Amino acid sequence: MAKRRLEVVDVREILRQLRMEESDRQIASRTGASRSTVAKYRNWAKEKDLLRDVLPAPGILDNLLKGAEDIVVNTQVSKAEPYRELIERMLREQGCTGQVIFERLRENHNFDGSYWSIIRFIRRLEEKEPEAFIRMETAPGKQAQVDFGYAGKMFDPLIKKLRRAWGFMMTLSCSRHQFGKFVFDQKVETWLSLHREAFEFFGGVPKEIVLDNLKAAIVKAALYEPHVTKEHT
Repeated sequence: MAKRRLEVVDVREILRQLRMEESDRQIASRTGASRSTVAKYRNWAKEKDLLRDVLPAPGILDNLLKGAEDIVVNTQVSKAEPYRELIERMLREQGCTGQVIFERLRENHNFDGSYWSIIRFIRRLEEKEPEAFIRMETAPGKQAQVDFGYAGKMFDPLIKKLRRAWGFMMTLSCSRHQFGKFVFDQKVETWLSLHREAFEFFGGVPKEIVLDNLKAAIVKAALYEPHVTKEHT
């Protein structure tokens, strides 16, 4: 396999984590680079005095890297590459987050890559093709957006074990104020309770709630009238 340097966006991420004084092991785990590669970039960054002040812009960093032939590494095509068009569509048309994209690829397309491979891929897309957005104005109190997805395993203090956890996020469309909470199940009772907690936190109820076609809330997807789960008594 041919050798080349890491993408500039990946190097910037390594530098960012180095500046946070993360260990080589932690950075390697999060970025997908080997520990030896992280160590080489650490030494190179110290030599170039890149661990202080502001991170250099991608163009400046690229010029610095051109003379650093001693830190080339073997790189592989991202596992997310076969899903490029789908990922771009979820980003541009649906406004999905990296976590949502990861969950959908894993559940609907048997994606076997890591969450961080998706994040790195999205960063490359954003670095190469900056997206322009039109600001959508929403009146105060009119709308809130709800996102609910798998968040990995977390420690449950009640049973003192790691358990599968899900993250709930409600965002007010006008102010962008947010309420978030992690839970350990997807029960309807939990789903409704999370909404009540969010309404109490905001001190009111928005006129409409926009869901991301969530499995916890939607029984059967329909083009115009999805069938919403009913609470059982």
